[in-house]
Amino acid sequence: MTENEDKADTMFHALADRTRRDILRRVLTGEHSVSTLAASYDMSFAAVQKHVAVLERAGLISKRRSGREALASGDVEAVRSAGSMLTELETVWRGRIARIDDLIAAPNPRTERNE
Repeated sequence: MTENEDKADTMFHALADRTRRDILRRVLTGEHSVSTLAASYDMSFAAVQKHVAVLERAGLISKRRSGREALASGDVEAVRSAGSMLTELETVWRGRIARIDDLIAAPNPRTERNE
């Protein structure tokens, strides 16, 4: 596996969780403290910290310290990168579907000979 594939695996693993996607949406609109984020969910502060850590390892958010608070902000370029990967996959699949459609629409020489 290449480094890019490993990064994609990490990124999509992070995005596979509903809570992490919600956290990412929030921090893409502006910087939030982890404690403020934690107050938005029906889970422990430690659980939210773990979600933030997964997003940070995936490169989707960054954290900085401000006094005693950890502030998280979203990385728009990383999100665009994920979108770009999905667009590439969509292009590949659309091409495959178009080829299948062409094969189905093409006259079948065996069928024409038997008629």
